[in-house]
Amino acid sequence: MIVHTVIYAFRGSAKCWRHRAVLKAALGASGFGRCRWLSSPPSRSVTSMEDILARVVSPLPTYETREKSPPPPESSSLEFMHFYRSLEWDDKLDVLAKLSRDFGVDHKSVSEFAGKLLDTQLRDLATVMQAEDRLRYSLTPRYKQLLNHISRVEGGVKFLVDLRADVLAIIALKSSESPHLRDLNGTLKSMLSEWFSVGLLRLERITWKSPCEILQKISQYEAVHPVRNWADLKRRVGPYRRCYAFTHAAMPGEPLVVLHVALTEDISDNIQSIVREFSSLELEEDVNKINAAIFYSISSTQAGLQGVELGNYLIKRVVRELQSEFPHMAQFSSLSPIPGFSSWLQGLLSQYRKEGRGLDLLSEQEWREVEQATGIGTMDTLRKLIATSEWMRSERLSRVLEPVLMRLCAWYLYGEKRRGYALNPVANFHLQNGATMWRINWHADTSPKGVANSCGIMVNYRYFLNETSKNSALYLQNKVITASDQVVGLVSQFQKNSKL
Repeated sequence: MIVHTVIYAFRGSAKCWRHRAVLKAALGASGFGRCRWLSSPPSRSVTSMEDILARVVSPLPTYETREKSPPPPESSSLEFMHFYRSLEWDDKLDVLAKLSRDFGVDHKSVSEFAGKLLDTQLRDLATVMQAEDRLRYSLTPRYKQLLNHISRVEGGVKFLVDLRADVLAIIALKSSESPHLRDLNGTLKSMLSEWFSVGLLRLERITWKSPCEILQKISQYEAVHPVRNWADLKRRVGPYRRCYAFTHAAMPGEPLVVLHVALTEDISDNIQSIVREFSSLELEEDVNKINAAIFYSISSTQAGLQGVELGNYLIKRVVRELQSEFPHMAQFSSLSPIPGFSSWLQGLLSQYRKEGRGLDLLSEQEWREVEQATGIGTMDTLRKLIATSEWMRSERLSRVLEPVLMRLCAWYLYGEKRRGYALNPVANFHLQNGATMWRINWHADTSPKGVANSCGIMVNYRYFLNETSKNSALYLQNKVITASDQVVGLVSQFQKNSKL
């Protein structure tokens, strides 16, 4: 990787943005994003697929020779990587399907070793344990050797991360229902979880002096509050802000998960004060004004690392880093979006309308106020107001709908569940980490995206450091959500109005 240090702020920043535009144009021109999911005639690459797989995927050594077999030449791994990268999307699907199906576990051997294990149950412990070990070894997919050897060549780990991203995309789009492909995904996830364990990750603080390539990627990967321009990015890594990322030695120059932090006097209740209302770029920090750390954005950058625990460890590491820098700091909180609230709300309104229970969501007084403000006080009126965000343009309507939307949002976060855990993915993430659902904030994100996704509402998940372990255990083991009096009060209001 070529590293460019940012010396002249404007010139360096402009260069970053120029490179980004060129890269984006190149990717667009290549047609990389236009995936074809329908079957097509086999290409020249596909006709050689069997030969290449037969060459690069070695037979699984016998149990007795498993530690003595020489590794395949590095050229085999490089050949497969080059071959796979050269394929069109539907050809990649064929390769992954064949790799997972024809080079997976030898099910006949597994059955034989399982039978032998049963036959040893009345024998001594050493014999039983050896039979168990043989069975365990027989469960190794043949392709795992190839994956292991790929990880040892330059760029191999990044290749496998991207390979798993392809597998996940195939599964998510139901392009293949193959159980073999799901087993390949599980194998890759298990291997990546070991390679990206927290002890092998490096915490890196991103500043304006970080390499231009890293700054570009921080901007590109920001998924919560998009970076608008170079000045915006400079402020997000400047005074009263911190930006941290986990990196890995096997993927140099590639941030894996990125956390943005605002250093404030108190816990923020709106995102505008953090990402849109800026003070001078040259402002120096006053330590006496820094009492709280607000985690306002966390973004995973690698689709192939989905399900590999990184974000929760990053927050814990950053808390320790900030405590070291600011020993007096005691307030740690997120300021989190609520993706999915508006769409859930539209579904709820439709359901109540069909069931003739519209009056249950709002009190009689609230329905009268909606009618006075709009001329029509019906469920359809309410649905249209929320769907079009028209209510935000009326101070009167905004005031009328505030208590309604706040208690509905509280129920969505606290009461709506999937398998007993919070339905909202952001809530589930912070609650697993041991945070408290602390405060729901009105008019916290008035951007078009914020209004469309969550009616402009955001939530603070507060990290009380001496309680996080207990809260995490309660949530994970007993599915108990720890929440403040404000949140519980809003939930009670919803239950009372909705007759729950």
